[in-house]
Amino acid sequence: MSSASGSSILCFTLLVAGVGAGAWVLTRRAAPVGELPHPAGWALASRGLGLGSTAVLLGGTVYTAYTVVAVPGLTYATGGFGLYALTYTVLLTPAALLVLPRLHSFARRHGLVTTADIALARHGSHALSLAVVLSGLLASMPYLALQVVGLEAALRAMGVDPTDPRVVPGILLVFTLVAAAVLPRGLRICARVAAFKALLTGMLLTVALVLLLRSGTSSSWVFHEANRRLTAGGMSQVPPDGTHTAYATLALGSVLAQLVYPQVVTVALAARRTDTLRRAVLALPMWTLALGGFAYLGFAALAYGITAPGGHAEIAAPALLRHLAPPWLAGLLLGGIAVAALLPAAVMAISMATLVARNIYTEYFNPTATPKHEVRIARTAAPVVLLGALVFALLLKPQDAVNLHLLGGVWIIQTVPTVGSAPFTRWFHPRALLAGWAAGMVTGTALVVAHGFDSVVSLGFGHTSVSLYVALVALALNLVVTTVLTLLFDRVGVPRGLDHRSARTAPPRRGSRFAFRVD
Repeated sequence: MSSASGSSILCFTLLVAGVGAGAWVLTRRAAPVGELPHPAGWALASRGLGLGSTAVLLGGTVYTAYTVVAVPGLTYATGGFGLYALTYTVLLTPAALLVLPRLHSFARRHGLVTTADIALARHGSHALSLAVVLSGLLASMPYLALQVVGLEAALRAMGVDPTDPRVVPGILLVFTLVAAAVLPRGLRICARVAAFKALLTGMLLTVALVLLLRSGTSSSWVFHEANRRLTAGGMSQVPPDGTHTAYATLALGSVLAQLVYPQVVTVALAARRTDTLRRAVLALPMWTLALGGFAYLGFAALAYGITAPGGHAEIAAPALLRHLAPPWLAGLLLGGIAVAALLPAAVMAISMATLVARNIYTEYFNPTATPKHEVRIARTAAPVVLLGALVFALLLKPQDAVNLHLLGGVWIIQTVPTVGSAPFTRWFHPRALLAGWAAGMVTGTALVVAHGFDSVVSLGFGHTSVSLYVALVALALNLVVTTVLTLLFDRVGVPRGLDHRSARTAPPRRGSRFAFRVD
């Protein structure tokens, strides 16, 4: 290993270790003195996050480390089509303003902690609640694994092979420190680490843009040269003709999926008040501006002739940073990408562990479990989930993890009719929702696999062929089946589940003696 590589790795390690040590120190002051263990305390920070904490944690969870390297990777590989991520994040703010505050108000009023709690409280169906749990876990695991891919991209840019047996223990150690420093205290520590991520992400982008300016290149040269290289490769800086419907549906489908991911709902439910959450959502466009800057780095990497190995376009931006910056500065910048990966990874592990403890273990194996017992199970499950995702990412190729994340988007969007509509209406029949969910899951999975894990499918209508995001196609089928069966079931008198929205406590577990009246 060269001295240049050594200084990069040293600075990288010092930054990551420093943030980990800071998180460790913060654990001593994380929980209020005398607070009794409760899932809402561990997973939702006792629903007490203020405006600043909610804003940085929500943005840091939605805009992950993989986003930071994948979006420039997309613009590097596909040109303007990769900018769909900016369209999606622009649409995300109004959609989040519509849905997340209503979810927060509904969950706070009835003491709900997870997306499955929301489904059970509204529709009274344990089977539907389990479907939400399975969708959340299946979709979140590859999403969590992609945070490891983001960390791997930073390492590869420094010339380190993350699959090297000498390197794997170091990666395991980083995630072990995260688990030890963050997970025992839950979301409170994540909220404090989120401030570090926001600061480091802003500094990373600012320094990268300054380095580009100091190199004497203008944005016009970058786009001109990138366009020349894209054209030579048969691509373009603007989405090609015939892809507009794919572009639009990909952006819309990504917005809908993002709103029901367990980690996003977890952060939303942790806000102190509904108005606090609403104002925090208004800060998301600032993250979108930063994402636009990272997308520009993809064009710059292309213009500078950065070569990314086949199937590893996510390395383009980190490799550009390594090319422009001195070794020690490159190590610090790439360390910022690693920190950006650790925060959403911890939030995802917390949300998934809470689903396991609250909606699987307590629901089906120990209905009499106390809140303290639930927290203990969740704290045990969280590092297991984190380790599982880490092993999953190390064993698979990055493209395989991306393919599974594509399937995850198809799976999680099928919970939109159940979870997303819960604060607004109870018109849908629970059994119809379950049938629609199953139809969407099967059809979406089959379409993705049949088209070679392509996110876009072409559907023929007469002499016209339209390209659409496969997850949105599956969701449309889900909604059609749900609507038709709701009308049918209501007409023939199929009984509905109990609506527990009038209760002031969480919905009952299996075997519970509590009874709730139907509104």
